[in-house]
Amino acid sequence: MRHIKLLKPALVLMIVGATLASCGEKKLKDSTASNTTGWKYNDKENGGFQVVNGYEQDTPPGMVFIEGGTFTQGRVIEDVIGDWNNIPRRVTVASFYMDQYEISNVNWREYLHWMGNVFHNDINIVMKAYPDTLVWREELAYNEPYLDFYFSHVAYNWYPVVGVSWVQCADYCIWRTDRVNEMRMAEEGIIQYTDFQALKGNTDMDDIAQNQIFSTQKYIMKSDYKPTDGKKPMTDVYGNARKTNMSDGVLLPKFRLPTEAEWEYAAYGTKAVEGEENYQEKKIYPWYGHQMRNPAKKVKGEMYANYVRGRGDMMGMGGKLNDHATITAPVDAFWPNEFGLYCMAGNVNEWVLDVYRVLSSDDVQEYNPFRGNEYMIPQMEETTVDGQNIRVPQIDSLGRVKFTYEASKADDPAKYAKLDVRNYKDGDAASALDRTQWKTIIDPDVSTKKLYDPDTDAEGMLTSKISNTTRVYKGGGWKDRAYWLNPGQRRYLEQTESRSDIGFRCAMSKVGAEDGDVR
Repeated sequence: MRHIKLLKPALVLMIVGATLASCGEKKLKDSTASNTTGWKYNDKENGGFQVVNGYEQDTPPGMVFIEGGTFTQGRVIEDVIGDWNNIPRRVTVASFYMDQYEISNVNWREYLHWMGNVFHNDINIVMKAYPDTLVWREELAYNEPYLDFYFSHVAYNWYPVVGVSWVQCADYCIWRTDRVNEMRMAEEGIIQYTDFQALKGNTDMDDIAQNQIFSTQKYIMKSDYKPTDGKKPMTDVYGNARKTNMSDGVLLPKFRLPTEAEWEYAAYGTKAVEGEENYQEKKIYPWYGHQMRNPAKKVKGEMYANYVRGRGDMMGMGGKLNDHATITAPVDAFWPNEFGLYCMAGNVNEWVLDVYRVLSSDDVQEYNPFRGNEYMIPQMEETTVDGQNIRVPQIDSLGRVKFTYEASKADDPAKYAKLDVRNYKDGDAASALDRTQWKTIIDPDVSTKKLYDPDTDAEGMLTSKISNTTRVYKGGGWKDRAYWLNPGQRRYLEQTESRSDIGFRCAMSKVGAEDGDVR
């Protein structure tokens, strides 16, 4: 006490502050015992409740972290098309991960190689995963070399895959989730890798789907499914074998297509001015400025992106090509934006998760805006395990859990409409209608005719192009003018269709702290 009296008051405050700071350094995430009961975690004598401390989500392979925030989503340039589309609105997007590059041909061929290994006895399943190379065929152009070689030739390994539909891209995301989680569990020693030689000797496709294909959903939800143990199988504190789960921090969340809001936010790559909660200017493109050429001294005049400069000008003149690509370019071409993402403008358009509606910006929420939710539950069946009857999820031919609506359209239309909200505020009572049923009598000369198919049916009614399975694509591609390279622009296509200028990249949600540094 005498010693303290000799110190200056300011120094005493510094010592006390430092002591308090040191006492406060330990956070709840580092706790070894319950802060509400005092019982120890991971302790045999205290019940064996297992808790993983200090978890931080790993950055998935090939992805970069996109720290979320607020931005103005929507148009920033004149609406010369007259769509009255994507009206500007301030929203907030949660942090997430996104592929640094568009998915390439070699990435997709890896997918097909795996499919061929597993489904060698069912060629139809494998063929459904192939891109449609006929997208390159034009009636009055000689594009046959692209049809023959673009997807398969080594020269195009790192060019973006095209000719893939939204549905095929969604399937790829599921496959990628399973492969990455299978690899993580195998490297931890929890399970063994799939034995592909054993698969080749098995002709029972139902048995392969039920037991030999690793699926994250199946592993978590199907209690009677258990892969072959690795060298360090998961156990409880008593040494009893158990499955891993999300509480262990081994499994990653699912890969998926980015939402339209996420994609647009990531494309702009806008970051706050250092030390301020503000940004300098609203971007027109993923780079600063309104020009399409790089002003930097060493690369002055070179194009920022792969697009059409003008009518019939796909790449400039021989001897001085402007974007070095007639069609697509390698996925790592040009310059990344501030988030480190390549080709967020030009090269190929990219599928996003959302269902298309012109006025989605009026309807969606301010936080994580999205249109396309379908609330579904696992489709269950009864089986017998160790003499006991249990209910387990049904598995499809690809080894994935089957999902269904809680209510069918026939049994309870009102409840069904609340489960399928892709059509929210656009006629909820008819939210389950398919595109062949969306018809209206309309004067074909009015400006809205582009929303309807040109061919009428026998009743003289036009069929809408917009349905619950019409998806948004963004970013502009090698066929497009600069207008479509603005991240706020949006177009649509039926989810089962594909084109030579549409590809995709994957996203993954960030779990836990938005920036990893919550105070």
